[in-house]
Amino acid sequence: MFLWIVAEPASGRGRLLSIWGTVPTTLLDASVPWQTQLSELRFARLVTALFIHADWIHLTTNLLFLIIFGVPTERALGAGRFFVLFILAGALANLAGAWTLAATNSPIIGSSGAVSSVVGAYLVLYPRADLGLVLPLGFFLEFVRVPASLLIGFWAVLQILFTYVGPAFGAVAWWTHVSGFLLGIVLALLWRPGVARRARR
Repeated sequence: MFLWIVAEPASGRGRLLSIWGTVPTTLLDASVPWQTQLSELRFARLVTALFIHADWIHLTTNLLFLIIFGVPTERALGAGRFFVLFILAGALANLAGAWTLAATNSPIIGSSGAVSSVVGAYLVLYPRADLGLVLPLGFFLEFVRVPASLLIGFWAVLQILFTYVGPAFGAVAWWTHVSGFLLGIVLALLWRPGVARRARR
């Protein structure tokens, strides 16, 4: 999907992003009957937007977070729950982002909301886990282990701060990150008893 979009010329790329992305003014247009909304599959774009990315940095950043946090989270939840987490929380995060940016025509795209939900679920499932971190110390690189909860907490605080001081109405829908993170926490808490039973088998 990404390669198809980046191969398009700039004019065609913008059209594809508007078709497959979540456009707040289109999605939340109260003047359009809900039957029309359903027939045009406007709410389906909450999901299709998860698989579209603006550029290589956007894509690789999401993939990096998905690899670090997604592999252990899927191992704990199982493929079915992980799929529901990614799609459902990602779509609802896009909806929250659209609601906070209701007056803009710019499409919300990318899997940041879904990946943020994976990070939230990881925090619930592995609260005492450590993550490896490479720190530059002069001419040397030092590998240290840091509590995952500390790094995730720092990241979450940054997302909340950026909703107020960052370009909330620009290139990044920060509330999509925040809402996805919170949804991931809620779903993981609901599933934790089932995950514990699954681990004992």
